[in-house]
Amino acid sequence: MQAARSRPNGGWEWISWLYMRVSAVLLVFLVLGHLYIMHIVNSTDTIDFAFVAQRLADPFWRVYDLLILLLALSHGLNGLRGIVNDYTRPGGGWRLFWNATLWTVGLVFTVLGALVLFSFDPTAFAGR
Repeated sequence: MQAARSRPNGGWEWISWLYMRVSAVLLVFLVLGHLYIMHIVNSTDTIDFAFVAQRLADPFWRVYDLLILLLALSHGLNGLRGIVNDYTRPGGGWRLFWNATLWTVGLVFTVLGALVLFSFDPTAFAGR
């Protein structure tokens, strides 16, 4: 039986370990707030394109949604990075390949998500 892993002592792994805890707590509150607004305060019958367009017209909600996106994506990719590091040899080509892939995927989806949130123009669809 393998012993449980302990908390890292310092360096990048400690920062990563701490980030996972902090981002998880923040995500719980942000997602619960999102669920409260979208499913308790507002009935699911009233949530349509117009509702979402009105919500995204407010810069606060764009930043709120961006925070959820950034935290959830980085939290998940950091967890995958830990799995990659557990199952690949240090200094090996596979570890470098998978970590580079994770960074690339994270960057692409962060840019795409931010583009969608901040380039969305609710008035562009008003006449349709």
